[in-house]
Amino acid sequence: MLAALKAEIAAKKKRLLDLGVMEEGKTYFKRARLNEPEESLSSYDDGNAGSSGRVVQHSRSNNPGDSPTKDLVTGDMGQELARAEVVRRLREREQPIMVFGESETVAFRRLRRLEITEPEINRGLRNDFQEAMSNVDKAYLQELLNYQGKNESKDVHLGEAELTMEDIIELSNNLDVKDKIDGECILVMQFVELILQLWGKKLNGRPDAIKMSVLGKRNAATYNQTRGYLKPLTKRLRKRILTDDILECLVEIVNHCLQRNYVGANDSYLQMAIGNAPWPIGVTMVGIHARTGREKIFSKHVAHVLNDETQRKYIQGVKRLITKCQEYYTTVPSRCVEYKAVPF
Repeated sequence: MLAALKAEIAAKKKRLLDLGVMEEGKTYFKRARLNEPEESLSSYDDGNAGSSGRVVQHSRSNNPGDSPTKDLVTGDMGQELARAEVVRRLREREQPIMVFGESETVAFRRLRRLEITEPEINRGLRNDFQEAMSNVDKAYLQELLNYQGKNESKDVHLGEAELTMEDIIELSNNLDVKDKIDGECILVMQFVELILQLWGKKLNGRPDAIKMSVLGKRNAATYNQTRGYLKPLTKRLRKRILTDDILECLVEIVNHCLQRNYVGANDSYLQMAIGNAPWPIGVTMVGIHARTGREKIFSKHVAHVLNDETQRKYIQGVKRLITKCQEYYTTVPSRCVEYKAVPF
């Protein structure tokens, strides 16, 4: 360990000697010499034919922060990235893509310095809807590039099975009591697939001008986001590992939707999301004095179904399916939720 430390000290000392910061035979150097720019970058002179090339030294950067000390911290910058990739990474970090008087090489070095000294601490907290919008834009661009006159261009993904509401109603009426869990899981899966199919077909039936508009791409992004949200739910239903309380609420929601009682479906959704807890999201302090109902706000009385991010997402997806089912299978206004807000 001591030998490695001595070797590292010797390497840094040799680096300072090569940069001209420290003089030979001295154990100290002036702080002012640290701020002097380093003449390190070289290029070939194309005008000098017949020679192997003349190295031209020029300043690495005009920024006062670019000093030999920072070069010692960052080390080798590695192979220079393409300009488009540098711009993308700088924009992800909300940094300027080009500072006044800066070259592309210096911008790449600034990016590398940021990636080393300031890691991406918020990479997992990005807006998933914005990511879905970006994926829709990329898909549309790819379809435009590969367009060969097919009718399915700019269409969203649909499921494989062809289902009808009558089939699901018949399945709901003929649930086997002995194998009730399997029947309920199949019922919920088919209902989810049916509404997603109807939603996707309606999106695919729009004119190309509407599909390429901002609102059209936003609707397609919402559909793709919802399908992604519901994948963990369908996976758990297929493997029969969904918890009993959530499965019971989902079956109630599906039965209410099959009966076109969307008020009851919305009540079952709220029961699944927050339950009957007096403080469903949880509180830390309700006042300066202890109240009689304070014992009801502890952890066991708080709805934890929304604490899991995966559960929160597919519960939100189920709420969107209820709204779409109300849109596709209309009923009297007294059994609808926000009747005028849903475009029929």
